[in-house]
Amino acid sequence: MSAAPAYSEDKGGSAGPGEPEYGHDPASGGIFSSDYKRHDDLKEMLDTNKDSLKLEAMKRIVAMIARGKNASDLFPAVVKNVACKNIEDPNQLIRASALRVLSSIRVPIIVPIMMLAIKEAASDMSPYVRKTAAHAIPKLYSLDSDQKDQLIEVIEKLLADKTTLVAGSVVMAFEEVCPERIDLIHKNYRKLCNLLIDVEEWGQVVIISMLTRYARTQFLSPTQNESLLEENPEKAFYGSEEDEAKGAGSEEAAATTLPARKPYVMDPDHRLLLRNTKPLLQSRSAAVVMAVAQLYFHLAPKAEVGVIAKALVRLLRSHSEVQYVVLQNVATMSIKRRGMFEPYLKSFYIRSTDPTQIKILKLEVLTNLANETNIPTVLREFQTYIRSMDKDFVAATIQAIGRCATNIGRVRDTCLNGLVQLLSNRDELVVAESVVVIKKLLQMQPAQHGEIIKHLAKLTDNIQVPMARASILWLIGEYCEHVPRIAPDVLRKMAKSFTAEEDIVKLQVINLAAKLYLTNSKQTKLLTQYVLSLAKYDQNYDIRDRARFTRQLIVPSEQGGALSRHAKKLFLAPKPAPVLESSFKDRDHFQLGSLSHLLNAKATGYQELPDWPEEAPDPSVRNVEVPEWTKCSNREKRKEKEKPFYSDSEGESGPTESADSDPETESESDSKSSSESGSGESSSESDNEDQDEDEEKGRGSESEQSEEEGEKRKMKKKKVPEGQGEGSSSDEGSDSSSSSSESEMTSESEEEQVEPASWRKKTPPSGKSASAAKEVSLLDLEDFTTPSVQPVSSPTVVSTSLAADLEGLTLTDASLVPSLLSPVSGVGRQELLHRVAGEGLAVDYAFSRQPFSGDPHMVSVHIYFSNSSDASIKGLHVGTPKLPAGISIQEFPEIESLAPGESATAVMGINFCDSTQAANFQLCTQTRQFYVSIQPPVGELMAPVFMSENEFKKEQGKLMGMNEITEKLTLPDTCRSDHIVVQKVTATANLGRVPCGTSDEYRFAGRTLTSGSLVLLTLDARPAGTAQLTVNSEKMVIGTMLVKDVIQALTQ
Repeated sequence: MSAAPAYSEDKGGSAGPGEPEYGHDPASGGIFSSDYKRHDDLKEMLDTNKDSLKLEAMKRIVAMIARGKNASDLFPAVVKNVACKNIEDPNQLIRASALRVLSSIRVPIIVPIMMLAIKEAASDMSPYVRKTAAHAIPKLYSLDSDQKDQLIEVIEKLLADKTTLVAGSVVMAFEEVCPERIDLIHKNYRKLCNLLIDVEEWGQVVIISMLTRYARTQFLSPTQNESLLEENPEKAFYGSEEDEAKGAGSEEAAATTLPARKPYVMDPDHRLLLRNTKPLLQSRSAAVVMAVAQLYFHLAPKAEVGVIAKALVRLLRSHSEVQYVVLQNVATMSIKRRGMFEPYLKSFYIRSTDPTQIKILKLEVLTNLANETNIPTVLREFQTYIRSMDKDFVAATIQAIGRCATNIGRVRDTCLNGLVQLLSNRDELVVAESVVVIKKLLQMQPAQHGEIIKHLAKLTDNIQVPMARASILWLIGEYCEHVPRIAPDVLRKMAKSFTAEEDIVKLQVINLAAKLYLTNSKQTKLLTQYVLSLAKYDQNYDIRDRARFTRQLIVPSEQGGALSRHAKKLFLAPKPAPVLESSFKDRDHFQLGSLSHLLNAKATGYQELPDWPEEAPDPSVRNVEVPEWTKCSNREKRKEKEKPFYSDSEGESGPTESADSDPETESESDSKSSSESGSGESSSESDNEDQDEDEEKGRGSESEQSEEEGEKRKMKKKKVPEGQGEGSSSDEGSDSSSSSSESEMTSESEEEQVEPASWRKKTPPSGKSASAAKEVSLLDLEDFTTPSVQPVSSPTVVSTSLAADLEGLTLTDASLVPSLLSPVSGVGRQELLHRVAGEGLAVDYAFSRQPFSGDPHMVSVHIYFSNSSDASIKGLHVGTPKLPAGISIQEFPEIESLAPGESATAVMGINFCDSTQAANFQLCTQTRQFYVSIQPPVGELMAPVFMSENEFKKEQGKLMGMNEITEKLTLPDTCRSDHIVVQKVTATANLGRVPCGTSDEYRFAGRTLTSGSLVLLTLDARPAGTAQLTVNSEKMVIGTMLVKDVIQALTQ
């Protein structure tokens, strides 16, 4: 009764203190009538802005529900107050949870509230809330499909979202609500392709599946005209090299249609999709790998599909459930793309621990991959499998042997002999399956296998399996003309045991008797009548009916004479040989990886894979217009890029690239190659481009004249015979002197290091002309002019500002000595032996970055000896080292004597075998031995490589996935100028600068000294200081360590 006061308060004092409380009697009419009076007011109370009235209304509603009152008509008002308040909560998690709860309420009456909540959440500042809104769209659509138009507007808005968190969810909503509206994808296609690598795994699967169907409607088939691909024009003469055998009619049709078609050129957007999904083959998620595999199978040219094989084979090490799905898809792929999986044949060998379903699928794949080359290996495997205890698996193996015998004619006899031996097996299933397969094989060439039929006939006394006995009897009856003596005798034996046989055997005995009666009635007439008489009174009505039917058919009578004349045609009609085909042959019309493909039946919600279009739709629908304010802000940069620096003959020839040469695809991205502008590179060297440009114009012709004179003097100095080149000692001396001066500059105070490139541009050229000319001479700018032409003043004058901008750029030829760019390591001299431990002998070492003359695979190390003792040190040499495997040392010549106070320098080579493992050796004198160790930084294990921007991108495309390491960092204010960035990177790693057409990107390239593996480094720096460092290398350990060292150098 404690609730009575509360209820009385809820009633607003309608019940006095002495009046009885009616609320405790649910059957009481009084309380219901009083509730009805206030029921209309509850909605008004819930709609007010006062929380006290809303709370009072909620209390009354709870009281009504407790009394058994139906309050369902108040449900929308309650939801609006509970959910909508939370939807406006400042906490994003609460807003998302409120929307999730609201969309999970399956009551049609709140659809308008749900729609408003989804529209509001789609514009939320939090990407997590927008993601939840995308999840709510399919829920609302399933509740009320009439809201489709409004939901499509929300989907279109969310598709434009640039957040990876939202992308997968909105594409899933698109697939559920309006998959036919591919026009919504056009503008977002490139964005989805580029975001794909960063989307969560579930979203990646959804997006890839959608983009597969999108590509089938927007691009031309890469295989329809494969013989005329641009990169292989000779194929148009030799014809197609497809694995599948085509009929003569299709070949003639292809011959008439191919010449009329234009050579196939892959759409750049098609290439973008293939290139951006390829790294996902390294994903840890089996679903993502499977999604990429099906995309490549359905969209990629035949020459590129093979990349998915290794990834799919890797998935076979996963759980049995994953293996089952993967093997289903591999079995389908291996029918049309057999060569793709042939190198991995052993990966499909069956383990004893595999479940039966996995064993059967692996058998399917092995059978599909069998050819004349590997059939001996495959048959040896099958021979082992037949001894398995798993009888279903053994039966499947026998069927696989039959398929191999059908497909490969030269092993047919071998397979038949093996199957005949299996007829003596004790297991009924094995014998029955063997007989069935033998029967199918014999139907192909019955005339050549009369002996096998005779052998089978002899086994009728021993084989007791009904299916096997029935198959043997069918074979003898079908080919009785090949065994005319044995067939009647078999019928005689069967007639003796007819009453004891199984029903399936009795039916075949009747068939055998009828066939022998028609072909050899003299010997078998009485036997046939006897068998038919026994069958006439059999207990099974099927056998009785068959006997009556057969008797009327083969025995002439007055009533059945017409039928008996055609008895031979009915019983002995030629029967086509059965075709032993894979059960996966026609499954490829389902999209791989789908449930429909797994079940081999169209599942609910499955969307058919569209056919390729005959003509490609307009590709401009995927172009995204650049906002006008962006165009204005970049006007000056574009003017700079329009000025050609390189000559046309030296630019990269874009039109000659093949369709598969990784072109840039986005309209707003760098489809312009590095040949477009070298001045664009110089424009990126400073943040104050416009100011510098104006100042350069204001300097007048005075600086140009002085620089022209310096250029002429430099050209005359560099006219030396070609044989001397960079290898001459004079050049090396000048290089080393300039490099030492450069290193002294780098070791100055931090304030001097921070000087931007623009400061160097503003410096008057009068006092710097000689040094500027010397600096430019190191870059061999005459390589860009014809050597035979006398140096004259050209319109393109190399100014001091340009020379300053060109610092660090690898404009030289590949044969240039690497020391010209980074001759001294940024590590500097390090102590090898302290003078106290060395008893007066102090030893330092430094990595010189000069090529070691004895072996180009070795790191050149300069050893500095100093004698601080009072006595001479004699016989300095390297003792016998004990080195790890792969590391070797080229010793320096012995130093005979080092007087007190004297110093000496020696050069030794060390092959670190592309590792940072220390090289331990002994420094020996005539009296002492000192154990020392040299451990290289990872940046000293490589040499610079010079390449163009297109070459860099091409090589980078080959080193994706696990060969790519990416880290984000924030550049300090002291490391924002181009000169400082290049200086710090090249000091950390012995890499060469690669020209780049964009202002905020730096590229460096090198090769490891021992293995020659490429190391590509990309630094994408933003004006705000955020940057992304990417290293691509086959040597993943080197790449990881290099990323760490470069980040440390840039951020300290």
